[in-house]
Amino acid sequence: MSEDLKGKVALITGANKGIGYEIACQLGSRGATVLVGARDIKRGEEAANKLRLNEIDARSVQLDVTSQKTIDSAAKQIESQFGKLDILVNNAGIISDGDRLPPSQVDIETLRHTYDTNVFGVFAVTKAMLPLLKKSTAGRIVNLSSGLGSLAQNSDPNYEFADFKLLAYNSSKTAVNALTVLLAAELKDTPIKINAADPGFTATDINQYQGYRTVEQGAIAAVKLATLPADGSSGGFFDDNGVVPW
Repeated sequence: MSEDLKGKVALITGANKGIGYEIACQLGSRGATVLVGARDIKRGEEAANKLRLNEIDARSVQLDVTSQKTIDSAAKQIESQFGKLDILVNNAGIISDGDRLPPSQVDIETLRHTYDTNVFGVFAVTKAMLPLLKKSTAGRIVNLSSGLGSLAQNSDPNYEFADFKLLAYNSSKTAVNALTVLLAAELKDTPIKINAADPGFTATDINQYQGYRTVEQGAIAAVKLATLPADGSSGGFFDDNGVVPW
């Protein structure tokens, strides 16, 4: 096991499966203590156990990004056990079935439900964890976004996924990008760096495993942004090939 992240504490939301689990695995294999954030404490503990079998220091943390009570409880648990947080990966996200309609036909409740997790959840967790990240010598925040959140790509008829016009999901990721830029501006005079990561079309349950990228590939950009050096970028949008257009 590499130990270049030894002593670092990383919290990943929605980490009991998919890309979140793989991010935890990759960070943990480099020596970080990984906190598996999961709504279901049993599933979180099962994931943490699997990671521990690979000699990763993994702990489960019950965290539902739509529940302020669990967010606050997780922050208190991390403060009590570690006194700081070095890496926050806001990975938890959803696509609602009602989002697979033409934009004008999407129900307002689908929009609210999607934003509750994908936008408000990201903000709520980040806000709660920021005091702990400020206690790190090099805090890193990674917001899992999507190329579908790129306004430039959405408006390009030749974009690979031009037919995927999911009103709630796509716009929620655009909002995550905006949140990333605004927080980066606020934190520019601190050691904290915050960026958005596009994992690409990765095979997970959010797309019924139709993606052509593996979770190992989908985790690359997020892990790179979670481990940026002191002169790394902040306030950007990246995939594993580089900059993604806004």
